[in-house]
Amino acid sequence: MAENDVNQNSDLLNAINSVEEVKVGDVVTGEVLDIDDDRQVIVGIQGAGVEGVVPLRELSTQHIDNINDEVKVGDELELVVISRIGDDKEGGSYLLSRKRLLARKVWKDIEEKAANNETLDVPVTQVVKGGLVVDAGVRGFIPASMIENRFVDDLNAYKGQTLKVQIIEVKPEDNRLILSHKAVLNAEREEKRGEVLASLKEGDVVTGKVARLTNFGAFVDLGGIDGLVHISEISYERVEKPSDVLKAGEEVQVKVLSVDPEKERVSLSIKQTQPGPWDDIAEKAPEGAVLDGKVKRLTDFGAFVEVFPGVEGLVHISQISHKHIATPADVLEEGQDIKVKVLEVHPEERRLALSIKALEEAPKSEKKPAAPAADFSKDMPEETTGFTLGDIIGKSLDDSNK
Repeated sequence: MAENDVNQNSDLLNAINSVEEVKVGDVVTGEVLDIDDDRQVIVGIQGAGVEGVVPLRELSTQHIDNINDEVKVGDELELVVISRIGDDKEGGSYLLSRKRLLARKVWKDIEEKAANNETLDVPVTQVVKGGLVVDAGVRGFIPASMIENRFVDDLNAYKGQTLKVQIIEVKPEDNRLILSHKAVLNAEREEKRGEVLASLKEGDVVTGKVARLTNFGAFVDLGGIDGLVHISEISYERVEKPSDVLKAGEEVQVKVLSVDPEKERVSLSIKQTQPGPWDDIAEKAPEGAVLDGKVKRLTDFGAFVEVFPGVEGLVHISQISHKHIATPADVLEEGQDIKVKVLEVHPEERRLALSIKALEEAPKSEKKPAAPAADFSKDMPEETTGFTLGDIIGKSLDDSNK
């Protein structure tokens, strides 16, 4: 055999021996040879001397509208061998995937981020029963209970939104990725909580949003921490139920009454940001004015009558009727609407002395000088209403006829 023929045969054997065997699961490099009807890519597997096919669905982890925007002839792609097509070992073809190789890298990246407690920004691609499907490079799922730190009625509002999420569970072998937007919100809220507590001071007037209502008051979100407005601090008027005057989500101005950093408690007042019922009372109820009122409470010594929301005045028993009565309950009932005349106004002490009988004509038999009033102050209780015993008894019977 000629030396030249020997060399050619040797080169052929070396070339054959250099061809790598392609196995399922191998990562190979493929050169794009052709794009077949926008449905698949034909590649030549480098170092193997065989061709492979990459279907459109296996080309990317993202949706592809136009395959020509993704790859071009001559591009080199890193691919994973999925299976063999046909039985011809020498001229056979292979089914390849670029998407699965990309997914491997995505899963590895997600696992690293989960280990470092990092968050992901993911777009919501689909609303399904029980939660949201998101694109994290691979399919992720946010259960409905992990979307917000409040109840969510309509999940469709999230479609197309991008949410910051915390990784709750990652299992690449099961294609399982569970995420939580609620966990991110809670972490952000906890961080703000400390900042808000440190910034709040007694006497501050701030704006908040009604977070929830209870029988005893309203919790107001101050942007990181909820403060309590007790039912007695909602309004100067009597409030039966907070829900009668407030709604969840409503924006309100509140005054800070106290801050307890250790217990993380904040007490608030809505009514103290509003004009007080006793402001300008001398102008609203001057001496001699006739007002409409409602009997709020009856006592042994008189009746307390509300003439403005939050403003009560005392009608002493001697000012109820020209006739002698044993108790105010003989002629009055709680809740009764009446007219009263203002006898005295004491704004600083928040006291009003009122009269019913001053609006009625006195019987002729009573139109005579009055005898000195008996001293029965020792029998009268001192109340915390701002009225003294002298106010309760009345200055004199002469004054009582005004």
